Amino acid sequence: MAGETPPAASRPLVLTADSELLDEVLRASAAASVSVEVVPDPGAARRAWGDAPLVVVGDDAADAVVRASLPRRPGVVLVGLAGRDGEDPDVWQHGMHIGAEDVVLVPDADQWLASRFADATEGEGRGGTVVCVIGGRGGAGASTLAAGLAVTATRRGLSCLLVDADPLGGGLDLVLGYENTEGLRWPELVESRGRISPAALRDALPTGRSRPGSRRPSLGAAPLPLVSCDRTSLVELPADGMAAVLEAGRRAADLVIVDLARGRSAAGEAALLRSTVAFVVVPAEVRATAAAGRVAELVGASASDVRVVVRGPGPTGLRSAVIARSLGLPLAGEMPFDPDVGPALDRGLAPTRTGRGPLAEQCQRLVASLFAQPREAK
Repeated sequence: MAGETPPAASRPLVLTADSELLDEVLRASAAASVSVEVVPDPGAARRAWGDAPLVVVGDDAADAVVRASLPRRPGVVLVGLAGRDGEDPDVWQHGMHIGAEDVVLVPDADQWLASRFADATEGEGRGGTVVCVIGGRGGAGASTLAAGLAVTATRRGLSCLLVDADPLGGGLDLVLGYENTEGLRWPELVESRGRISPAALRDALPTGRSRPGSRRPSLGAAPLPLVSCDRTSLVELPADGMAAVLEAGRRAADLVIVDLARGRSAAGEAALLRSTVAFVVVPAEVRATAAAGRVAELVGASASDVRVVVRGPGPTGLRSAVIARSLGLPLAGEMPFDPDVGPALDRGLAPTRTGRGPLAEQCQRLVASLFAQPREAK
């Protein structure tokens, strides 16, 4: 359960009696939201030495490790203090003597060490698919499609993260009915940089589980975490924060859905650069198609795979294939009119929550197509 300390054998082992060095190492583990076991000497380390996912040995303890004849093992890092150890060649010799894979100096290598802690406890991660959804014009229905895809994937048993990247869009928490649900929004995440622990992010976000004050029932047993914008505090989404959130999402989830704002932004570019595929939602109208051409050009400058989703039917019967061909992009699918979606959204009920109706059926096809063939992690 969240908040519990994992068993010692599953935690990284830190071996040092140097309080100054220990403070730096613990600062790095805290940045990665990783709990560690700290021991002052090799005797105390022997029990967990072989099973710990990572062993961090302070330079002060290297000679004692050699004398104790602790067995060589992978995943050992020797850590010294920059300034104090930087001009001492012994720190590098010590690393060789204990069979360390890496020798680093803190605080210079704090960020590297934090990532190493996270890698040791989280593994390689899922390498989840990242889908960006953007409207070809205002009111195209991109937010509804993004939410529908996320809800559909969750109902299908996939782990999913939904990211609201449109500060002027009114908030995806309203679309899902999360507006009274506790959890972090973008104003609390804008300073995020580097590596975010996927588990810590998931636990801090609003999800689909019912909580006091919620206007609607849970989406189901599986949670759907949401990174939402906030209507009380308008903030510019930073590229670093977007990158950190998406990388955490990719490591923890099968699918990350990003609802992008129209127009150029650093955060939007960061999302598109990390996308597996980008869907441009285009109403079946001539003027909307013309506007979508500019949007598609902007998206295509950063995203490697851009596809069209046509929202129809249009007033003149303009066909989806014609729209896709005019934009020079493949047609991913059609977003049909669903008379139940509008009233449901007004009541705070998430789209596709029942798995029935035209929109739910199209979202099921789109989600299935995303996982129909092997994916390359970016």
